[in-house]
Amino acid sequence: MLITDIKRVIEQVSREKGINKEILISTLKEAIESAARKKLGARADIEVHYDEKIGEVEVFQFKEVVPVVEDPEVELTIEEGLKYDPECEEGDSLGIKIDTSQFGRIAAQSAKQVIIQKMKEAERNAVYENFIHKKGEIINGIVQRIDRGGIIVNLGQAEAVLSPREQMPRENYKRGDRIRAYVLDVLEESRGSQIVLSRTHPEFLVKLFASEVPEVSEGIVTIQGAAREPGIRSKVAVTSSDSDVDPVGACVGMKGNRVQSIVQELRGEKIDIVQWNPDVAKFVCNALAPAEISKVVIDEYNRTMEVIVNDDFLSIAIGKNGQNVRLACKLTGWHLDVMSKDDYLRKEQQRHDSLMKIPGMTDSLAGLLYENGFYSLKDVASAQIVNLCSASELSDDDAMLLKKRAGETLQLSRFHSKNSALQNSSEIHYSDSDSLDRNSSDSIDRSSDNHDSSDGSDFDSDNSRQNSDDASGSTNVHTDQDHLFNPKDEGVDKLLKDSSDTE
Repeated sequence: MLITDIKRVIEQVSREKGINKEILISTLKEAIESAARKKLGARADIEVHYDEKIGEVEVFQFKEVVPVVEDPEVELTIEEGLKYDPECEEGDSLGIKIDTSQFGRIAAQSAKQVIIQKMKEAERNAVYENFIHKKGEIINGIVQRIDRGGIIVNLGQAEAVLSPREQMPRENYKRGDRIRAYVLDVLEESRGSQIVLSRTHPEFLVKLFASEVPEVSEGIVTIQGAAREPGIRSKVAVTSSDSDVDPVGACVGMKGNRVQSIVQELRGEKIDIVQWNPDVAKFVCNALAPAEISKVVIDEYNRTMEVIVNDDFLSIAIGKNGQNVRLACKLTGWHLDVMSKDDYLRKEQQRHDSLMKIPGMTDSLAGLLYENGFYSLKDVASAQIVNLCSASELSDDDAMLLKKRAGETLQLSRFHSKNSALQNSSEIHYSDSDSLDRNSSDSIDRSSDNHDSSDGSDFDSDNSRQNSDDASGSTNVHTDQDHLFNPKDEGVDKLLKDSSDTE
């Protein structure tokens, strides 16, 4: 079969759809073979050849030369074989060229369906292969339509989706507008490849800096991280591999021209560019700029920091609606607790007083525990003996006794808190009883009063007995454990041992 335009059609489709020509030729051959089987039978031995130089497609049906034909689809006699090849012999396989015009309309429709199906599959694969390597990059497109709040973007060879959650607030687009976005993901699905775009992702900001700042694209300035509240404010941490290059100045540009172009792209989003530092405390101080930090208390185990600032800078460090400290937390990866000096001193005193509730506690020992991260009774009661020893310079036995006393004091404190809550709830109950309807009968009032009186006396009696038991219990705790902890006192072991024997 000679189709004059078949070569041109294949090249055009390959160019427009981005499909490899070999895939198109293979699809064409498969479709023609399917049409041939519809006409010649399912068991027929058929081969299809395509000559790319002249654009010719040939179909051959192979049959074996036999003395007696049993299966006409795959066999023929020697007499019939001599018509095609005068030199054929029994046992030879002859390829008979088939005229494709005899396939008919049904076979042609079958071939068309195969071509359409294979073309769709090839197009889906081509879209995925062309865009999967663009994942994580910025791409330009044209708004094609708005669908349920989502924006369908025409990228030329494919369409992409910018969902409402990936759009910046207060951004409005209409059909035909040019749009710039970050390729968040390329999904290969059964209905076709889907390209997901984003304008809110922090990496979109990083890629914008790479496109606008030559030092970033060349690797001299490195962006260590970015945190965003899209459309409102963002923070970027930068560092330089060249001591002669100021990373912050390079990103800002002459008169702020570099960063201003990014701000315009992000519709006025304010950008804070801060100096990254390997020292996490200094990095946090830079991230909270322009607030001046007085002190930083680090808890590496929980990745938390207490940041103490002067009262004048407290509102600046926190920012509007907590925005500044929230972005600093995202940028540094640490939980930051910003407080004023007065609040910190008050909190520090509360922690010190909590530790001093432990029987036998001294100021020096409380100071050692506080410096090593033990801020409360619960911290001491739940601590490992090894950690207590290293923090307080106590022996194992002393640390065990310290932990035991902390646990007893914690339980006693919880009991008193619970008892106080019960008393408060009882007082509220009595007040509600007094406010009963005054028009009730005297007998009901008297019975109610007697009932309340008996309940109150029983409750007071129980409380008095309970408080008496608590008082005696607390006396046992304090009397026998009234020795001071002094890590450097040589007689502390003996005192502690005697205390344990007494108990």
